[in-house]
Amino acid sequence: MATLDALLDRQVLFFGGKGGVGKTTTAAATALAASRRGRRVLLVSTDPAHNSGDVLGRPVGPEPVDIVPNLRAVEIDAAREAARYVGEVKSRVATLFGPSILKEASRQIDLAASMPAAEEVALFDRIASIVADRADDTDLVIFDTAPTGHTLRLLRMPELMDGWLRALTRSRRAMLGIQQDDRTDPILVSLAERLDRLQAFKARLLSRRVTAFVLVLMAERLPIEESARALAQLDEAGIGVGALIVNRVLPSGSTDPFLQARQSQESEYLQDIDRRFASLLRCRVPQLPRDVHGLDALETIAAALCPGGPS
Repeated sequence: MATLDALLDRQVLFFGGKGGVGKTTTAAATALAASRRGRRVLLVSTDPAHNSGDVLGRPVGPEPVDIVPNLRAVEIDAAREAARYVGEVKSRVATLFGPSILKEASRQIDLAASMPAAEEVALFDRIASIVADRADDTDLVIFDTAPTGHTLRLLRMPELMDGWLRALTRSRRAMLGIQQDDRTDPILVSLAERLDRLQAFKARLLSRRVTAFVLVLMAERLPIEESARALAQLDEAGIGVGALIVNRVLPSGSTDPFLQARQSQESEYLQDIDRRFASLLRCRVPQLPRDVHGLDALETIAAALCPGGPS
């Protein structure tokens, strides 16, 4: 069975899948394995139900914290990011408009901030910043993402925001009566900077030498079907899927009738996974006798995913 060793030289890894399949555990274990090999890793949780601190056995919050040498972790809170994002937009607007316009502009910004998609836009902006501005002290960023549907919406955001920013640029040019960007106009300059930033993120996201998506599932019908849909949508978006992790595979050899029945069904699903995802690198992680909590337990998962050892 394959391993994730070949993916540890990437710059960005996204771990995604149906809720409850073990994305956080496998993402954290991979981050730990990469750090043991000398790669400087930032583990980023974007799941609203943050569990990375529970799995790591260390407090993790909105600012990066050291876990072990070469490994830091951070949990991004969408509501907090939305408040920060709105504050930054208001600050920029305050430098562009006079008092007569500023009050109405602030009201419109607050109205937009109350929309359901506001937190997703703010979260995407933070993810894009982390990827595009990967710090000099970080070799690999690993994202532990929210359940599949939410993650796929975020990853489609570049296309949506690209069109929106270009439309705003055209509107501003028409208002000024010009054909090209005016580098003296602060609004056009701001729009051009955001578009450049978006393009930089999009280029990294679509580069299969830089970024890979890791699908996590269990050998059960619903996770298999959701993974198949996610694979099709990621492929359509041009995002490379680097591997598929089948988590919590039952140990063989039990004489218990119940476990034997479960293993028989699981065996069928494992064959189905091998058939339907034959083109992907596939890893299996065994079911452990206890919950995964703390670095010692994570080491067991890390050894299953990346057995190559330190370089």
